[in-house]
Order: sequence, then C-alpha cells, then structure tokens
Amino acid sequence: MGPVTDSPDQEGERPGAEGERPGAPAARAPYVDLGFARVDTDRLARTGDPEVVYGAGKTSEEVLAIIETLRAAAPGRPAMVTRAAPATVAALQARWPDATVDRSTVAVGPLPPARGLVAVVSAGTSDEPVAAEAATTVRVLGAEVVRVVDVGVAGLHRVLHARPVLENADVVIVVAGMEGALPSVVGGLVGTPVVAVPTSVGYGASFQGLAALLGMLNSCAAGVVVCNIDNGFGAGVFAARVARSIGASRTGPS
Repeated sequence: MGPVTDSPDQEGERPGAEGERPGAPAARAPYVDLGFARVDTDRLARTGDPEVVYGAGKTSEEVLAIIETLRAAAPGRPAMVTRAAPATVAALQARWPDATVDRSTVAVGPLPPARGLVAVVSAGTSDEPVAAEAATTVRVLGAEVVRVVDVGVAGLHRVLHARPVLENADVVIVVAGMEGALPSVVGGLVGTPVVAVPTSVGYGASFQGLAALLGMLNSCAAGVVVCNIDNGFGAGVFAARVARSIGASRTGPS
C-alpha cells in the first residue's frame, strides 16, 4: 500500500485549519480581547441582550474602553455599567454627555423602544440605590418602567394606595431590606408576578440583608421569586425579559 494522503473534498479543495476552506471568510471572534478584559460581543446574538459592565473594582479607563467596544459591536443598543464609582460616572458623562445616569448605573446610547411594563417598588428611601439599578436595567433592556417609592410595611396604607399600579404592570420588582416583608404583602394583593430583591439595609440582626433574603425565600404568598442580596440588575434583566414577551404577545411582532 502506498502512502496515505488527505483526500481532496468534493470541490477539489483541501480543508483548512479546523475545517475551514481556504479563501473562506474568517469566522467572527465571539469576543474582543482588550488585554485586561475579554468583552463578550457575541452575547447580544446569543441572548438578545448585550453584555453589561460591572463597574466595581474596575478603573475608569477600563470601563470606558469596554463601553467603547460594546458600542462599536452593537451601535443600535445602549451599553450599560452598574456599580460605577463616582469618578467613573463622571468620566462616562464627560465622554458621552447624553448618557443616561441614575446613581451608580449608567447607560450609553439610545434606549430601545419599550414593550411591556415593569413596576419597581421600594420599601424605603434607603433601598433606592438597588431599586434605581433595577429600574434602569429594565428600561435599557427594552421594557417600560413605573416607580413606586417608600411604601414599606410600617405604613401599609401606602402600598394599598399603589395597588392599581401593581395590577396594571406585567411584572413587579419589590426591593426591601430590614425584615423583607414587602414582597409577601404585594404578592398577596395582586396576581402580578413578583421579583423580590433583598437589600443589605437594616440594623445588626439583619445580617447585611440575610434576614430579608430568608424572609423572602420563605414567603407565604404565591408567585414570588427571589434574587440575591442587592442584585437589582439581576431582577431587572429577568423582569424586562418577561415583560417584553408579554408586550410582544399583545402587540404582535414588530
């Protein structure tokens, strides 16, 4: 038997590296390597939503470079940063004066059309940073937002007054610290799906949000799901995706 050689393929060409044909266009890399970060520019295609930058622990220069990369990869969608330090927020505003800013959350680029409605409810003013993160995330990811603030269980008449808003929403995000009772109250008032977010607000025995987390996980009300402590972003992503689907079912494909 003579020497065995690779056979040409059906078109008379030998396969290239990893099966690619010579002359074929190179596959697009699923990320951009900046040296200090590998930016997942493929996430929009995989999930329908682009990568979001967690700003804590990153320098302003690193955040700006990542945002530049995300904007170049998907110019039609905003690029968002959460937990940005004040210096980073200032740097983003200097670079993009029209950026959307709510406390430590920043979105760069035009906001998409809104489908579906998410109500973001905060128990107290001290819970507002987490509620703001949730609300901005919802809007950046393409759902409409309505805010209900300072309706904690120490004054139940306040949340009862907001009941029509909660009933009209497609999803409700409830942000609360201390004992974390508000999501159970809301879940008992309306049939709207509730996403509960415990915060680290409270005195010693709150254990930096653990008490609220456990209270929410043990909710007696049906239809309540729970995110991690202070995770307004995670709640916002989940709620926006649900609301967008509900909104699309009402209006049909765009």
